[in-house]
Amino acid sequence: MRFCTIIMLATVFAAPLRAVQRPAAAPTSDRDTTKAAPTPIPNETSSATDHTIRIGGQLIPYRATAATMLLKNEKDEAIGALYYTAYTRPDAKDPSQRAISFIYNGGPGSASAWLHMGAFGPRRIVTTDAAFTPPPPYQIVDNQSSLIDVTDMVFIDPIGTGFSKPVGKGTGKDFWGVDEDAKALAQFISQYVSRNGRWASPKYLIGESYGTTRSAVLGNRLERDGMSLNGIVLISSVLDFETLLFAPGHDLSYELYLPSYAATAVYHKVIPAPANLGGFLTEVRRYAMGEYTAALAAGATLPADRKAAVAKQVAAYTGLSEDYLLKADLRVNLRQFMAELQRARGLVTGRLDSRFSGPLPDLLTENAPGDPQSNAVTGAFTAAANAYLRGELKFDTQDRYVMGGGVQWSWAREGQRGWAATTYVGTDLTQALVSNPHLRIEIENGYYDLATPFFATEYTVSHLEGLPPDLRDNITLKYYDAGHMMYLYERALAELKQNVARFITNPTPTTARAAGSN
Repeated sequence: MRFCTIIMLATVFAAPLRAVQRPAAAPTSDRDTTKAAPTPIPNETSSATDHTIRIGGQLIPYRATAATMLLKNEKDEAIGALYYTAYTRPDAKDPSQRAISFIYNGGPGSASAWLHMGAFGPRRIVTTDAAFTPPPPYQIVDNQSSLIDVTDMVFIDPIGTGFSKPVGKGTGKDFWGVDEDAKALAQFISQYVSRNGRWASPKYLIGESYGTTRSAVLGNRLERDGMSLNGIVLISSVLDFETLLFAPGHDLSYELYLPSYAATAVYHKVIPAPANLGGFLTEVRRYAMGEYTAALAAGATLPADRKAAVAKQVAAYTGLSEDYLLKADLRVNLRQFMAELQRARGLVTGRLDSRFSGPLPDLLTENAPGDPQSNAVTGAFTAAANAYLRGELKFDTQDRYVMGGGVQWSWAREGQRGWAATTYVGTDLTQALVSNPHLRIEIENGYYDLATPFFATEYTVSHLEGLPPDLRDNITLKYYDAGHMMYLYERALAELKQNVARFITNPTPTTARAAGSN
C-alpha cells in the first residue's frame, strides 16, 4: 500500500456529535417518500452542445450532453428520472477504447455540482480560497484541471438531487438507502454504457465524501453484475462511520481526529509551526495510537498524574488549554473543537475545511454552529450550476436544481438492520478487490478535512479484513494541504488533477510505501 502527499450534507454529520441518532425526517415536500398519487412520467430529454478547451497547450474538442434517463423497477415501470451531464471527445478514433469515469458527490443527498463545477468539469466556478466568496457576479472559467484530456466523464445527480426525481409510482424510499442508491446507479451506468457503446471502455468511479461510501457498494455491485472496473478514486473518504461519530462510550473518533486537530492548530498559528508538517503529523499519529489511546482506554482508572501529563501533551498538539482538556476528560469532540480553538479571537473553525474561519456569534457556546466553509462557497456553486446548465448547456427545465439535503436516508443494509453509526462498507470494497484483483483504488485526503479526517481513512484501510496482502498494493493514499473539498485551493486542484490523471493513464499498481510517509 502506497502513502503519498467530497460535500457531506447529511444531518448525521451536521448535528452536534454527542449522540448517535437516526437522521431527522425531512419536511414534507416533492422529495418526500410518500405521494398521494403517481407522478406523471416525463419523456427522456437531452441537450447536446459542442465546445473546445485548451489544456496544456492542446486544443481539445468536447461534446457536453445534459440529459435525463428513466430508471425502472422489476416490473419495467419507470420510477425515477435521473439527470446527468456527460462530456465526451467527438474526435476519439475509437470511443470504446477511451476511458470513461462516472463521477458524483455524497451527502447522502448531494448533487454532483461540487465536483462538476469545482474539480473536474471543463468549466469551473472561481471561489476565494480559505475565505468567504463575495456575492455575484461570479466568474465561470475554463478549467485547466479538467479530466477531459484523459477520460470521458459522466457527472451523476442521484435521485432527489439536481434535476433528478422520483416519477410514476416511484418514491424516495426506492432510492434513498445504502443499497437502494447503489442499485439505482448501477442500473444507470449499465444503461449508459449500453446505449453509448462503452462496454469495452476502461471504467472508473470517482466519488467524494458519502460518494466514497457509495463507490464501495456500487463497485462491488457492478463487479457482481459482470461489469469489471479499472479503478475507483475515493475523495475525502468514509468507509466506516463509527470513526466519525464520537459515539458515547467509544473513544476511537477522539484518537483518529487528533492529527487533524494538530494540523488545524498549526495552520491557525495556535501552536508554533513545526519544522516539517509531515514529520510532525507522523509524531501525532504515533501518540494518538499509543499514549493517548492507552489513557482513554483506562477510563475512570486513569491516575490523576498521568491524566495531567496527557492533557499537557494534547494541549501542545492542539492549542487547547490543559484546563479545558481536563474538564473535557481528555475527550474533545469535533463541534467542541471547532468552537474552542479560536474562541479567544471570536471565531469558529471550519469543519469541511478547517482553514476557513467565521464569526462565533455566541462566545459561550459549547458546540460550534454551522460550518464557515460551507457558508463561504454554497451560494457560488448554486449559482454556477444553475447558470451553466440552463445557459451554456441549454438544458431547458423549470425544475429547481437541488444542491443537497432533505432526503430521508435508510442506513439499513440488505439482509440486516443498521444505523449510521454501524454503517461499514469496507467489506464491500474488499470484496470488489477480491473479485477483480486488477482493480486499483486511489484515496485523496486533505490534511485540514475535519469531516472525514485522513487518519480515520488510514485506520480503516489498514483494518480491511480478509484483504490478501498482495491486493493491499492496489490501494494508494495521497495527501493535500487543503480540506474536504481540496479542489477549492487552486494549487491542490492542480495536484489532484495530476494524481487522478496519472491514476487513469497508468494501469499498473504502484509499489506500496510506509503509512504516513510523503
